Amino acid sequence: MMGSVTYRETFEDGAGGWIAWLGPGQPAPAVIEGGALVTRSPWGIDSNHAPPGGGYLHLLFILHTAHQDDPSGSYAPLLGGNRFIDGGYPRDFRNARLTVRLKGEVDLQGAELRLHCQSRVGDKAINFVLTSQSFEVTPEWSEQTITLTPDPEQWLCLGARHDLMDVYGWDDIERVLRDVDIDIILLLHPLQIVPLSPQPGGPHIGRAEVDYEVDRALLPAGEIRLGEVQIEFSDSHQS
Repeated sequence: MMGSVTYRETFEDGAGGWIAWLGPGQPAPAVIEGGALVTRSPWGIDSNHAPPGGGYLHLLFILHTAHQDDPSGSYAPLLGGNRFIDGGYPRDFRNARLTVRLKGEVDLQGAELRLHCQSRVGDKAINFVLTSQSFEVTPEWSEQTITLTPDPEQWLCLGARHDLMDVYGWDDIERVLRDVDIDIILLLHPLQIVPLSPQPGGPHIGRAEVDYEVDRALLPAGEIRLGEVQIEFSDSHQS
């Protein structure tokens, strides 16, 4: 396409700003082995979007798409060398084509490897997961492409857990994709969260793995390697 821009990260010269996540408040440097990012279970549980939100998440590979305020200071040491931000790549992801090269061996337990986009809309962070297209994890390397169409039928807005509705919310996918100014994430969703002990009010009042232990036998397990990410930004934003 005329005038289109392509971001390409091969991890040959470090993680390029991609990071990992071990659990609440625990962002971590990405692990690189043999020129690829690698993530292994057990994975932390993100419960920020527990019902009435869109569910629980394992966050595997995270790329911030813009500089962020970081009051806790936990992310700042990890954000150096972000080649997406430093390269001035577009944040309009409408109709972008995202290609990954990946492999792994993982028991998904009903989850899928999906793309997530997060943007600030007003005073809330709005999170969407692309549910209509997912990545298949195979033992050999494969390249797979998804298209980020701003079609509400293809996405799930994750919203917020009961006590975070002042932080996260619900909005329109078009508004989020137009300016993805927080991050994109490759994650596993949905997860089956079953407490090991009865929880008053049910499992979504407290926080999984913070307030109670969960049955890990029901969660995905294994490893996934990410060898390359390419994003072809569209110069046509018609949905």
